[in-house]
Amino acid sequence: MCLHVPAISGTCGDVAATTLRDDAAKATHAIIKTKFEKAVVRASVCMGISGFNGERGQYTRPPAPVQTFARQPPSSRLLTGVTSAAFAVDGSFATVPTLRAMTPATPFSPSPRLIVRGDDLGVSHACNEAAIRCHREGIMTCAEVLVPGPWFLESAQMLAETPALDVGVHLALTSEWDLHKWRPLSHCPSLVDRDGYFFPMLHPDSNYPGRSVVENTWKIEEVEREFRAQIELALRHLPQATHISGHMGCTTFTPEVTELVRRLAAEFGLEAGLHEENVRKLNYAGPHRTFAEKKTRFLAVLATLAPGEPHLFVDHPGADCGEVRALHNLGYRDVATDRQGVTDLWTDPEIIAALRSHRIQLIRYADLEPTRE
Repeated sequence: MCLHVPAISGTCGDVAATTLRDDAAKATHAIIKTKFEKAVVRASVCMGISGFNGERGQYTRPPAPVQTFARQPPSSRLLTGVTSAAFAVDGSFATVPTLRAMTPATPFSPSPRLIVRGDDLGVSHACNEAAIRCHREGIMTCAEVLVPGPWFLESAQMLAETPALDVGVHLALTSEWDLHKWRPLSHCPSLVDRDGYFFPMLHPDSNYPGRSVVENTWKIEEVEREFRAQIELALRHLPQATHISGHMGCTTFTPEVTELVRRLAAEFGLEAGLHEENVRKLNYAGPHRTFAEKKTRFLAVLATLAPGEPHLFVDHPGADCGEVRALHNLGYRDVATDRQGVTDLWTDPEIIAALRSHRIQLIRYADLEPTRE
């Protein structure tokens, strides 16, 4: 027998808590609700679980949990905000059901579920800070870390201090900025330019003729060697990582590479391919150069989410500062203002209110069914 106690943290937790209270208010099962609250109070006293205020009938933010994830299957790890930790009668961790399963039955449809994923931690200090802010003050639930990036170690330290934020290993074979570069972690001469840096592009680009991976004689054994090195370094510093993703599409650019990534994911106990197979991938669906355009488009997207289905929205939080203004290439000049706009969007009070209004549950990759056999 398990007793389920909601785990609520940050703004993600605030959204989930509001959903719980709204559900209870609309439901007609007042007696069931009362018995549930009394049961939680008794469990809190018996097991020393903090976070429930019996007099006010509310959940308060508990202390940051201790990070103890080793190489467990992703589906067994503690989720953020919209989930509940389950404790067996002896107080041990049992399972992590969704918060929806704990609410009384209601006549309306289940809520849409949304992963908000921020890519490219490890590229710069400012981008690391922006991503953490987007989680603590906003709606970001998942962080993708670029392991060869020059600020990888800082990102690992920040994520260790932010255990509720889901972490992905963002495998890379490219270094796209003109004056800010990174090199592979292994010996892979077929994947680098004459200076030893990754090529700037994965596919042919008119701005960089002959400087893409596929235009050169890349070798699958060197791709495997480099991906393996990145995963091993990531897990050394980020044992809580749950999944693999690809920078600029490098994990799926040929069927051979796709199969390689799936094999490595299974070997290291990570998930791969969820955003291609199990969720609906969202985008701005229109111009989004300015913050105002981003906000208008994102609000419109939130209104289209299907009840009960998982969705994924990916972008790159950053800051309009000197460090990020130094990131540019021939096809992308306004990096700093663009990425500051993402940070502003994901921490905007109106966006947070819209999630509540549409009853959207913020989830992590670990809340999805695994695709590995």
